[in-house]
Amino acid sequence: MSDTHPHKPEQAKTGEPGTVAVTVEGRAETGPPTYKADLAGTPPRLRLKNLSITYVDRSGHETEAVRDVSLDIVDKPGSGEIVVFLGPSGCGKSTILKAVAGLLPPTKGEILVDGKPVDGPGRDRGMVFQAYTSFGWLTVRENVEYGLRIHGVAKKDRASQAHKYLEAVGLAEFADRYPKDLSGGMKQRVALARTLINDPKLVLMDEPFGALDPQTRWGMQGLLLDVSRSEDNTILFVTHDVSEAVYLADTVYVLSSRPARILHRVDVPFFQNRDISLKSAAEFRAVEKKLLDLLYAPAS
Repeated sequence: MSDTHPHKPEQAKTGEPGTVAVTVEGRAETGPPTYKADLAGTPPRLRLKNLSITYVDRSGHETEAVRDVSLDIVDKPGSGEIVVFLGPSGCGKSTILKAVAGLLPPTKGEILVDGKPVDGPGRDRGMVFQAYTSFGWLTVRENVEYGLRIHGVAKKDRASQAHKYLEAVGLAEFADRYPKDLSGGMKQRVALARTLINDPKLVLMDEPFGALDPQTRWGMQGLLLDVSRSEDNTILFVTHDVSEAVYLADTVYVLSSRPARILHRVDVPFFQNRDISLKSAAEFRAVEKKLLDLLYAPAS
């Protein structure tokens, strides 16, 4: 992507080579929103209704992170789906994800999963963070089995399921190793397997590949696409990297700078082959440019 985009401020130093990691600090609101949620009918897989979140620090100072976010994400039975929240660094994307996970109570509004209000963490939602979260004293297999173990699943059943998911993420031969023996990308594979084994309806991923080198990052993106085709989950993925959003997403929600609001909903075209060569293809670059135009539209 050229560095001469007409609306682009100084870009962040992270992200894949030749792409844009979005930063719009200090800008006024971006252009007028085109997205308006239709919340009619039966609640779908995920519904956010007028979700607002304000942080209050110890001195009583308030920071509005999310403002009146509403959306419906409908389940696609028998098919995985990747929905990406794309927005500037620090805009409130991760705050939305933590609220859906049940880790952060809304200041206003509600969150429904299959019509049931979210009032805390639950097995129907699994989260993969950017930071590595493996237990250092457990082997890879024991880390992956952990959720099943605390829910009383028999040892034999835990072992067979762990083997299935370790094979899926390419770590079966490392099952008896410890996290200290793994690279960063391998640790994130462990985190993904540990999440998937609990069969969550929603897999929540908060910039999970942000700390990885480009080659490992591309490999993890390919793995996630494979997982989305084989597992019946809805994946909510947070990023501020435009190329990553286009490569992974079925649907992209474009968010404003803080406080986060949904500006646009973009359905990413179906690419027959999502391999590394796609990222230099004209049709891929056209979608990148569309997202950049939406992100850096003149203030209304």
